[in-house]
Order: sequence, then structure tokens, then C-alpha cells
Amino acid sequence: MLKTRIITALILLFGLLAALFLFPAVLWLAFCAAICGAAAWEWGTLARFQSGLHIAFAVFAGAAALLLGLVAGLGEQGASNPRALAPLYLASAAFWVLAMPWWLARKWQIGSIASGVAVGLIVLLPATLALAHLRQLGPWVLLAALSVAWVADIAAYFAGRAFGRHKLAPNISPGKTWEGAYGAAAGVVLFGILAVHASGLRPLSVTTLLTLIPLLLGLTAISVIGDLFESLLKRQAGVKDSGNILPGHGGILDRIDSLTSTLPLMGLAALWLTR
Repeated sequence: MLKTRIITALILLFGLLAALFLFPAVLWLAFCAAICGAAAWEWGTLARFQSGLHIAFAVFAGAAALLLGLVAGLGEQGASNPRALAPLYLASAAFWVLAMPWWLARKWQIGSIASGVAVGLIVLLPATLALAHLRQLGPWVLLAALSVAWVADIAAYFAGRAFGRHKLAPNISPGKTWEGAYGAAAGVVLFGILAVHASGLRPLSVTTLLTLIPLLLGLTAISVIGDLFESLLKRQAGVKDSGNILPGHGGILDRIDSLTSTLPLMGLAALWLTR
């Protein structure tokens, strides 16, 4: 099983890096839209859609991501109208920061087709568009943004394995611990500081650190929330994985659950920093 996971991870990593650095903007946008469509198919399982709605939602979500990306200029090198993404990013931020803690605390369920479609779109579309938007700022910018969630996942896994004693959310995801969450926070803060230092964009002054560290801790918390949300939906749907398209890893949503919550916030920050 571990060998399969490693092989799949390496294939995904090399495929992603090739697309990230070689695809022109319009092809990268189409690639992101395809990921959105595939993730929307898996969302249908978690939302317990019937098979016909599975297909319709997957097609609609992928097409919507592509169309909105083209309208925002993400099919061209250097987005011409990225601020058109601001309402989506703000809606996503409100969902993850304000609504999601209540959702997890009360273990709400997706109770209707309408709510399943609406929540699915707010989870998938802003993250997909942020994936295309951040790449417009440079492949390394997007890679750094993706790495935040990856570092959080890896650090949480190893810290939890080594020190995990206190359950974080036993009724949602019994394997997650507070020690794992602390490890994720430490890993992301260390990675963020090293990334800023390596980029040379800003000196690592006390002022920079006092701004950077809270932002990184906030992103870590949102990353954990995104992971917990998918775990809750899988538990409610009675499935172990969102899909089986990735051998040893489950589905696409299983790999991007943290990114659905963090990428829109990074996209919103990018709009503010580049205004």
C-alpha cells in the first residue's frame, strides 16, 4: 500500500510540475477546469446525488470554472480582470472562516439537492479559479501556495504519529490529534519564514515576522478545517474515500480538501497585494 501511495504521489507531482511550468495560460486554465469537473463528480458522492445529477454537476462545475476563468482573463498571460474574482473569494472566505466552524461543531448535513449544489460550487469554484489566478503571478508563487497545504498535511501526519495523544475531533476524524495540528502549525510557520527569506522580497524584520506568523497560523487553521469538512462529509455519506481514481490515495477531493479552503484566501490576498 505504501509503495502504491509513493508511486502515485510521484506521478502526480511530476505531472503537476510539468503542467505548471510548461502549459500556456489557457491550457493551464482548462487543466484546472478539468480537475474541478472531476472533483465535482466526487462531490456528488459526498452529497449523495443520483447518478444523473452526478454527471450534470460535474459538467456544469467544470464548464463554469472555465467560463469564469476566461471572463476574468485567466486564459491569457497576465490576467486582465482578476478583480472579477473578488466576490467569489470573499464568499469562499466567509464560508470557511465564519460558517464552517459552526458547521463542524453542529455536524450539519447536506439535506437537499439545492444545498448540495450550492455548497459544492462554493467549495470548488473559488479554489479552482485561485489555482489559475495564482499561476498568473508565476509558477513559483502557486507552488509556494500549494506547498503550504502540503507542508501542513505532512507535518501533521508525522507529528501526530510521533506525539499524538489528544484527539482533535474524534467524532469527525478519529485519527487527527491536537499534537498533529500543532506540528502542522510549526511546519507551516518554518516553511513560510524560509520561503520569504529565500525569495528576498522582504527582510525578516520583527515587523515582518509579527505579520507573517499570524497569517501562516491562520492558513494552517483553515487548512485543518478544510480537511475536517471533507472527513465529516465522508463519514455522513458512509464512504472511506471520495473516490478511487488515485491508487493508494483515494479520490481527487481527498488530495485537495485542504486546498479548497486555503487557495481562495491566498487568491484574495494576492488581489489585495497587487492592487
